[in-house]
Amino acid sequence: MSEREAALERAHLHAREYLKTVGDRPVHALLSGAELRERLGGAMPIAGEAAPDVVDRLAGAAGGTIATQGPRYFGFVIGGSMPAATAAEWLVAAWDQNAGVYNLSPIASVTEEIAAGWVRDLAGLPASWSVGFVTGCQMASFTALDTARHHVLAQAGWDVEARGLFGAPPIHVYTSDESHYTIFMALRMLGLGADRVTRVPTDAQGRMRADALAAALRETTGPAIICAQAGNVNTGAFDPLPAIADAARDRGAWLHVDGAFGLWACMSRSRKHLVDGITRADSIATDAHKWLNVPYDSGLALIAHRESHRKAMMLPAAYILEDAAERDPHEFVPEESRRARGVAVYAALRSLGRDGLTALVDRCCDHARQMADRLSSHPSVRILNDIVLNQILVRFEPATGSADD
Repeated sequence: MSEREAALERAHLHAREYLKTVGDRPVHALLSGAELRERLGGAMPIAGEAAPDVVDRLAGAAGGTIATQGPRYFGFVIGGSMPAATAAEWLVAAWDQNAGVYNLSPIASVTEEIAAGWVRDLAGLPASWSVGFVTGCQMASFTALDTARHHVLAQAGWDVEARGLFGAPPIHVYTSDESHYTIFMALRMLGLGADRVTRVPTDAQGRMRADALAAALRETTGPAIICAQAGNVNTGAFDPLPAIADAARDRGAWLHVDGAFGLWACMSRSRKHLVDGITRADSIATDAHKWLNVPYDSGLALIAHRESHRKAMMLPAAYILEDAAERDPHEFVPEESRRARGVAVYAALRSLGRDGLTALVDRCCDHARQMADRLSSHPSVRILNDIVLNQILVRFEPATGSADD
């Protein structure tokens, strides 16, 4: 057996054992930072170690993981990993494809194209929408807002890619007062500033107030971007997208929707009304490593303006031979060299099918409702949000009084 074969065999055995036992172990890490450094650290080897030994060393430190794939993990909004998606990731690593252009990896390009079409169809979006496969919702929003910046400035007669922001018409940005911090991070990276935006008030559930947005929009003219959300990270609440879309169209503003996990409500039998109006957005960001349950890292930027998307992302290199008949993935993302991220998305969607994805979303939401009902029966527990999706916001209070006692 070659060293490569031996290393792959060891990784296979360790991975199987880990996944077989992760549901029975405590959720927290079993090894501290100091213990991990002791097992993995030290001076870099002079001669190097055999590949199987390196795999064994890493597997011996697997206690440093958090058991997020286990059945008792309820922190944050984190998915597990579908068996087909995990296995597809192994194939991707073995293939070692640079998924930037079709001519470097036809399979990476075509699987992205097919998966993108499936996602558009599931969300009810037209085939004209373009899709970029990025690292997560942070970069999906960055990609979408970069496209928005290009689009609204081009409409104002300004070429931001060539001339930058110096002297450009100011862009008025409107966010929910409870937008996820990744929206503000994306705005910072794009030179639009995190503190110069207009933060629109929300209601008690964290939904943007459409009346307050409309009033704020009337106070400005010129290029504008609105950032709404489908699924508040704390309450699960959805902004009133139809009314926000109306306001955006009246103002001529770009509407971006952060649908990190909430976009997938489109698959629920009883909750798909929550995303009503989302097809009127100019861009949508979502994660695949949350509800779709593909391995990290994976997100999707869905954009209604394909040419603006390409122009914002693309700077052709003379040594890259473009194939006009095929899709080059790098045209829709900030990255050039990248792994074949779309393969795992393709595998998850194909293994689930429409019925399986619907059952997955409905089951999670039903469990959230069941958990909230059971928890609320306890005298020391208060449920703080309306259970609209899969989010539960809980306060634990002393039995003798309120949490302020």
